Amino acid sequence: MEARAINRYIGTSPRKMRLVIDLIRGKSVDQALHILHFSPKHASKVAEKVLRSAVSNLQNKDEGGRLEPNEIIVKVAMVDGGMVQKRISAAPMGRAFRIRKRSNHVTIVVEAKEDIKKSTSTSKPAAKTEPKAPKAAKSTKKKTAEAAA
Repeated sequence: MEARAINRYIGTSPRKMRLVIDLIRGKSVDQALHILHFSPKHASKVAEKVLRSAVSNLQNKDEGGRLEPNEIIVKVAMVDGGMVQKRISAAPMGRAFRIRKRSNHVTIVVEAKEDIKKSTSTSKPAAKTEPKAPKAAKSTKKKTAEAAA
């Protein structure tokens, strides 16, 4: 079972947020929360909030009971670019420079570890099939004319 959380229009650049998100991808939630909590980056606070929301969504979805954070892993963590606000900054000699204030969207998907074990053990290898012989080329008018002559 998996659950996700999305936070949109975060006021940091996607490049700065990806530095933080790359640290937690594939880790257990317990490790990821420790990494984000003690990271000095400003973006880590927002990422921690999104991760906690995804874990909460998974626990609400789970009918069997409460899952421990060390039983959950971060399956997918990605950052997409959001809208860009364009502003003008005064420049020398009457000119103006454009300032681009970027934003981003963070998506985190978490999954229980026991579901991962079940999905890998139940999958069967694909059956081998023999390659098909190429189809015979269709005869053209030239070939039929030569055969008739």
